[in-house]
Amino acid sequence: MPAIEHRNMSEPDETRAPDKTTLEVVQLGDATVARLTLQPGWRWSECIRPVVGGQSCQTPHLGYLTSGRLHIVADDGTEADISAGETYRLQPGHDAWVVGDETVIGLEFEAKTAETYARG
Repeated sequence: MPAIEHRNMSEPDETRAPDKTTLEVVQLGDATVARLTLQPGWRWSECIRPVVGGQSCQTPHLGYLTSGRLHIVADDGTEADISAGETYRLQPGHDAWVVGDETVIGLEFEAKTAETYARG
């Protein structure tokens, strides 16, 4: 493995584009990073569930929002808003949606999430 690896997120190894979603995936050795872009009106249960199935998102997330705001509702009833500039960790079992008219852009760092999110 090289001592230094770097990539431009604008030249991803893979791009996934379910409804109102763009996920750009970059591999760095055994690590995976993804840039997630969610358009206004995006909701996991409407845009991603048709691709992956299930009642709620079963993917853990570790990330950082650079723009926009997301509302998260966990299966246990816990709710939170995540805004630009905040880091987050979400356990499996949640729904989420874009709040307002601003596009949400975030980076996902957990390898499993970046590798598998929005993949059927």
